Amino acid sequence: MGDIIETVIIGAGPAGLTAGYTLAKHEREVLVLEQDPAYVGGISRTANYKGFLFDIGGHRFFSKSKEIVDLWNEILPDDFLERPRLSRIYYRGKFYAYPLKAFEALKNLGVFESALCMASFAYAKAFPVKDARTFHEWVRNQFGERLFGIFFKTYTEKVWGMGCDEISADWAAQRIKGLSLGAAIIDGLRRSLGLRKGDAGANGAKTLIESFRYPRRGPGMMWEACARKMQEMGGRLLMGRSVDGLHYDDTTKLWTVRATNAQGESETFRARNVMSSAPMRDLVDAIEPRPLSLFNARDLKYRDFLTVVLIGRPQDELPDNWVYIHDPSVKVGRVQNFKSWSPEMIADGVSTCLGLEYFCFEGDGLWSAPDGELIELAKREIGQIGLMNPDDVFDATVVRQAKAYPVYDEAYAQNVETIRREIAARFPTLHCIGRNGMHKYNNQDHAMMTGMLSALNIIRGEEVFDVWQVNEDAEYSEAGVEGAVEALTSERLVPRKVAAA
Repeated sequence: MGDIIETVIIGAGPAGLTAGYTLAKHEREVLVLEQDPAYVGGISRTANYKGFLFDIGGHRFFSKSKEIVDLWNEILPDDFLERPRLSRIYYRGKFYAYPLKAFEALKNLGVFESALCMASFAYAKAFPVKDARTFHEWVRNQFGERLFGIFFKTYTEKVWGMGCDEISADWAAQRIKGLSLGAAIIDGLRRSLGLRKGDAGANGAKTLIESFRYPRRGPGMMWEACARKMQEMGGRLLMGRSVDGLHYDDTTKLWTVRATNAQGESETFRARNVMSSAPMRDLVDAIEPRPLSLFNARDLKYRDFLTVVLIGRPQDELPDNWVYIHDPSVKVGRVQNFKSWSPEMIADGVSTCLGLEYFCFEGDGLWSAPDGELIELAKREIGQIGLMNPDDVFDATVVRQAKAYPVYDEAYAQNVETIRREIAARFPTLHCIGRNGMHKYNNQDHAMMTGMLSALNIIRGEEVFDVWQVNEDAEYSEAGVEGAVEALTSERLVPRKVAAA
């Protein structure tokens, strides 16, 4: 069965690789198991089709956390581009700058509709829904029913495949936190008048940031570099390994991790600690002895999506990084313009390459449709929106991403809390990290912070940091994380003795 490994990490996404890198940097034994046979980075990987590179979902490199920014600079010091953040909303045949420009929005909506929106906002403030529990109620309280219907309802229901009254208010509070109608109007007026200076994201809502950093060959460049440097420091990475069993021995306090490789062969590893960024539902289902919270885990839901990449002859230059499609007449939810992320994403340097994102559930009609049908659908819809002439498309491909988003339904919070309590009580050396590992939809900087702090806990040999307290800005809610990270970076830690099998 081999020697006992100090830490096995499930998943080579941002959380798993950040944890692996942190452990290897401090001379700790670590093995990362990744089910994808070719790509690291998880949903933050960069896919390659005939030299055309594309981002799975769009990943801005912006964080309020100094520790995360420092780590990005350490791993990829010379390959960042500074990119303007340019995006629009498409709604009923018209484009709106996003974040909104007040005068443009007024013109597109018309004076009468704009007046109705403001009256709806005033009514919502005068008569708010008390103890808002749903996404609909939360947004209605913040922006009014009219603006909810225009700028939130259609897109949100495309993303989640459920009504806004079925989605928890936690989702809105987390993703739209810090953005109010007043802030949006003031920001929009400044944009319309050309008065806006600096970056709102530094001290305000991330939603309003004007620029971000981006690796010149996509986000996967960061995670490929991270994996390489982790291995150079002694960490191990095995690709094409699907973990299908985790057995905890309460007597020896050791984990037996069972994985299947790309050839269908079973492999077994023993470890003192396990860190998992795998979907929480899959993790709990794989643990032996069976957790009491198994049925809570099986009740957790995920939303999947696919990207249809259309490659065509050069078009009029699109300035957008991506366009949010709020129009209910088409199925596409968002369109990425890969050249605007980085010119190096385009193999020949001149073609237009757009990614149309369709949100779905694994196994439904969209997910299961043949690639040819999906490509024809995408060509029709991109022509209808007006971002590309379908006749100019000369090549295309489809990429599917399962379990892209953990669903925030009415029961998710109680289910996650039940699972979390049982893991802490029964499996103290099992650490849940990352978006799917914690069933907590946040950005890659948040995922990285959870991986970093979990690794620091293992290095210290105690739970110094509660990773569940990492907030949506990847900041730790208790003081002292920066100092602890600096201390660990400056001192030479003595590796633990790892017993032989």
